[in-house]
Amino acid sequence: MSKSQAKLGTDKINRLLIRLSTPAMMAMFATALYNIVDTIFIGHGVGSMGIAAVAIVLPIVGIINSFAHMVGIGSASLLSRSLGAKKYSMVDNIAGNSMLMIFLIGVFFTTIGLIFNEPVLRLFGATDKIIPYASSYSQIIFIAMLWFPFCVSSNNLLRAEGNAKEAMNAMLLGMVVNTGLDYVFIFPLDMGMEGAALATAIGKFANLIYILYYFNSSKTIIKLRPKNFRLKKYIVKETTGVGLSGLGMRSSGSIAVVILNHTLGSLGGEIAIAIFAIIYRVSLFIAMPLFGLNQGMQPIVGFNYGANQPERVIKTIRIGLSYSLFFGIFIVGIAEIFPREIFSIFTNDQALISQGTGAFRIVVSMMWVMGISIAGTGIHQALGMKKSSFILSIMRWIILIVPLVLILPNLFGLGVAGVWLAFPLADLVAALITITILVQTLYVHQIINNKFLFKRKVRT
Repeated sequence: MSKSQAKLGTDKINRLLIRLSTPAMMAMFATALYNIVDTIFIGHGVGSMGIAAVAIVLPIVGIINSFAHMVGIGSASLLSRSLGAKKYSMVDNIAGNSMLMIFLIGVFFTTIGLIFNEPVLRLFGATDKIIPYASSYSQIIFIAMLWFPFCVSSNNLLRAEGNAKEAMNAMLLGMVVNTGLDYVFIFPLDMGMEGAALATAIGKFANLIYILYYFNSSKTIIKLRPKNFRLKKYIVKETTGVGLSGLGMRSSGSIAVVILNHTLGSLGGEIAIAIFAIIYRVSLFIAMPLFGLNQGMQPIVGFNYGANQPERVIKTIRIGLSYSLFFGIFIVGIAEIFPREIFSIFTNDQALISQGTGAFRIVVSMMWVMGISIAGTGIHQALGMKKSSFILSIMRWIILIVPLVLILPNLFGLGVAGVWLAFPLADLVAALITITILVQTLYVHQIINNKFLFKRKVRT
């Protein structure tokens, strides 16, 4: 076991959580910032139809990446618990199986996306006006899906072995390349949607090169050999079982966005879809650092659970939840104070700004509690609890937002406003349910005994 893995069971929790979460949060910040910059470039370089096209393609990419998250989260959880239990012979097999599954996922979705391009776009809500823009963008993105999933999944393995900084470096490299090429392709070269897609593809390819270099260096304990690329039933079953929550969390949002695009298109037309595209990008900016904090928590929780150190598990959860609430209140406060300024960054269309500002304030109003839901899902993933982590992962989008989006617009003549109101209501209810399930889980697993979640006394 290397020093970085050993520290998971010995270092002070606060220091350890900051060390592992900071790179993940920075990487997530960078990813979210890129998403915003990309939308700004498209908004000013292509127009509102370009923004609407991204709103159609983004959930498609999200669903594909959710399968990568399934494999990445599942294999990372298994790897962390194996390290904690000192089962080092499992590590290489877990990594090899993970990479082979990712390769198969990439080939499958690239093939489907290129053969059935327009039907897929229409299924995800593209109108006749949006189709030309979305098609130009998506065809290049589908080709890049041959390496997109590998980048997403492998970052989980890096964090699981305690090398969060390397995961951050890989993501930052891809983001910098992507952003730089975005400007060059969209403005000086006037390549429009094709330029935006090509910049994204090349940026992720740079990410891929960095990760491959890392796995061939002395920085990792993972040794990739041909024999490790044979699928083993136990690893595949455990990886997909635990990772289903990752699939649920990432794909549920994308599936819900499809329903939202269709609903908004029928209630408010293309401008409503474009408004939601901007809100969704900013929402990702708020949520991504919370996912980063969650990713910092997971290897600590998984390792110490495997090492039978429940007091460290509890302390990690308590500190992690405190940080997520503090950050959520801070960033949502900024969004509520400067909604028009934030929306104006993306477009000069005054109708889009006027209608979008009010919607934006409603949607983000309760996102400060979203960190509880994200952390709750991550904790159950780290503990290897398949069913509860899956339920929590689909709680916000599928169980709550989708039904509310279908119901609220028809009540009291709310219309489009009902769609926006679905978000804060769902965030509040999801947080309350998550806390209830989390406390019950910790009692059942005897991680806490006759004490509330935020008390220090635990069973030893």
